[in-house]
Amino acid sequence: MTDFTWNSYGLTHIGKKRKINQDAFLNLPNKQLWVVADGMGGHKAGEVASASIINSLEALIPEQTIGSTVKKIYSALLKVNQKLLNLAAEGGDNEIIGSTVVILLVCHQYCVYLWSGDSRIYIFRKGVLKQISRDHNNKSRLLAEGSSIKEVKAYPFSQILTHAIGGEENLYLDAQIQEIRDGDIFLLCSDGLNKEVCDTEIESILKKASIEESLIQLIELALEREAQDNISIILTQASKPND
Repeated sequence: MTDFTWNSYGLTHIGKKRKINQDAFLNLPNKQLWVVADGMGGHKAGEVASASIINSLEALIPEQTIGSTVKKIYSALLKVNQKLLNLAAEGGDNEIIGSTVVILLVCHQYCVYLWSGDSRIYIFRKGVLKQISRDHNNKSRLLAEGSSIKEVKAYPFSQILTHAIGGEENLYLDAQIQEIRDGDIFLLCSDGLNKEVCDTEIESILKKASIEESLIQLIELALEREAQDNISIILTQASKPND
């Protein structure tokens, strides 16, 4: 069984409106681990939350099996969750210090992706882009419960998160496993990208450019549209080494 080789790039930008970048990312192809975190909270609190996640996972040493490594990720984020809850309690005023997170972990022919919140992971395979995470927000919840798109658009709190690290007492992480194929591209991003650039536009760019060029084009397109939020993107591509 031949492992894939990985080519990956990551970039974050403060955007056009925010005074501080509360996003953070981890691009570790040598560990076959990629992470995007989007912090939330008062001034610098969101930055602390996303940095706590990144620092915790950067120190992680992958195990021989994907299941064992996932357990280590869960354990690390459990500690971060409690740390952020404690920080928020010290500050009072019912403040939440939290962060979304989306993680891609690869082991041999498979990957597992984990997430909490509305940072996303997509797969681009054979020219087709597909979001493989599901946003943890009221919009996604209402649609799953049968509300119409029109009803959801009229709901003023549709973008409110239903899960995040530091956002609730019990850590909530969704997880899915995916078999990898030669040429697969995975895109991880904070919602600063998909607020400005739709999926069909992302797909069109990935069809025409390398992942390094695509990364720059996606950031530039979001900035052209005034980028209301911080933007963070990772693009990583699998390829089978030549025998």
